[in-house]
Amino acid sequence: MTLPIACVLAVVCRGDEVLLVKRANTPDQGKWGFPGGKIEFGETVPAAALRELREETGIEAEARAVIEVIDFFDHKPVSAPGSLPDRHFVLIAVRCDWVSGAPVAADDALDARWWPIAEIAGLEASTDVERVARMAIAAG
Repeated sequence: MTLPIACVLAVVCRGDEVLLVKRANTPDQGKWGFPGGKIEFGETVPAAALRELREETGIEAEARAVIEVIDFFDHKPVSAPGSLPDRHFVLIAVRCDWVSGAPVAADDALDARWWPIAEIAGLEASTDVERVARMAIAAG
């Protein structure tokens, strides 16, 4: 049995827009989601969110607060019904305010851009992206 993997999501707001990246790797390859990744040993949650944000998009932001924690269970495509997940990610969503920079896809992102909140519902996105984006904008 493996332990859950602690990860951060940088939920960056700029007015009524949020920054999303198109994922290059599993899980959720090809889907839109927030920049993020694994927390490194000795790294705080806000520092991890800002590091992942810079690595994936080149954007500078200010971390404000944790707004949500999401459990994500990754199953192999051929898993039997009721089987245990292959991996368990604990995703810590950090609301961030944009400071500077234009998004450029880097690291493990295929694309990076600002999305108006009204357009997120039509995207092929990771679980809870629209809900968490709305929470972040409301927390503004």
